[in-house]
Amino acid sequence: MTDDIRVLVADDHGAIRAGLRLMLDGADGITVVGEAADGAAAVTNARALRPDVVLMDIRMPGTDGIEATRAIVAEGLADVLALTTFDLDDYVRGVLAAGAVGFLLKTVGAAELVEAVRRVAAGDGVLAPEVTRRLLADLVAAAQPPAATPAPGVDDLTARERDVLACLGAGMSNAEIGRALDITEATTKTHVTRVLAKLDCTSRLQAALVAVEAGVVWR
Repeated sequence: MTDDIRVLVADDHGAIRAGLRLMLDGADGITVVGEAADGAAAVTNARALRPDVVLMDIRMPGTDGIEATRAIVAEGLADVLALTTFDLDDYVRGVLAAGAVGFLLKTVGAAELVEAVRRVAAGDGVLAPEVTRRLLADLVAAAQPPAATPAPGVDDLTARERDVLACLGAGMSNAEIGRALDITEATTKTHVTRVLAKLDCTSRLQAALVAVEAGVVWR
């Protein structure tokens, strides 16, 4: 099907690539179009194959997943969903800062992986639910003390956009934000896009960090 979600799998372990391919190839509407054993190959293959989503291992020899993510995002080649065996470390922080739209642990099950790929392809973000709040708290704890003024762009948000930012800070998906604010998912996507633009964020996860640092909390 030409409308299938095209996925590139990047991991330096062949067995893991094979396992991810097996989980995804069995799902309706998803096609694994290629694999890569390191970050450099991931960038090269993303340029050649133009996938919709790249499943990116963070720790790889040579060009790691962080640098590969930065290049893929900078060139607008695909959305990157990071995979890691570690739920809290500098590598996770680095790949989110590089522009990944989410991350999952490698212990993810087939159904959760398929759903995550579909959500990313639909413009949503994905955070491993086990570590969402812990990750954000860890990021804030590692950051510099809060500035006297809010992050650039926060004051430019409308009241509704601040609500959306607060929901992002709580790790909510678009569907969850829509239910929390009693708006449609399409309207939610529009608000999220505007929030990201005003905050100069490349991903909803970067916006989530801004929310936590600025004290914009969902109640």
